Amino acid sequence: MPTRVHEFAWPDRVVIGTIGLPGARTFYLQVRTGAQIVSIALEKQQSALLAEKIDELLDQLLTVDGNPFSVPTGTPIELVDNDPIEPPVEQFRTGAMTLDWDPTTAQIVVEAYPLIDVDADDEDEPLVEDGTNETEMMLVRMPVGTARAFAKRTREIVDAGRPICPRCGYPMDADGHDCTLPEV
Repeated sequence: MPTRVHEFAWPDRVVIGTIGLPGARTFYLQVRTGAQIVSIALEKQQSALLAEKIDELLDQLLTVDGNPFSVPTGTPIELVDNDPIEPPVEQFRTGAMTLDWDPTTAQIVVEAYPLIDVDADDEDEPLVEDGTNETEMMLVRMPVGTARAFAKRTREIVDAGRPICPRCGYPMDADGHDCTLPEV
């Protein structure tokens, strides 16, 4: 079965956004070029890790002699995007992701693959060479400034969730919190 690739080489917009209230939010990676919009669902932890790894990769590139890729140390003001996401139509829920650098275009490359529920008894689904049965994926190439802005926005979105209990470190719900640690 051929893989359908949702590819964005120079996207107009690439952001993480959420739908729902803290504690019940769904995270989406949404990419748009012209009228084409693709939204894939992610876990909060996947979103946070993606932002962290993008910043780490960009920071490593800053150490290359003379910064030949013009990697910004912070988010360029003209690339700040605080607008909400478009109403998402979930293409797939993300399982595995990869992050890479393309020096020929000076872009961060993100690949996202769907979460696969493989039933060991189901012999009807053909597996591809790497052992998965993915039928689609998303491939996004972001210029360095866009990638820096993406990482900053993603951290802000992740941090806007439920407050953390100062004693036990677990999220506190709006309707209360049963802390697992006794009061001191």
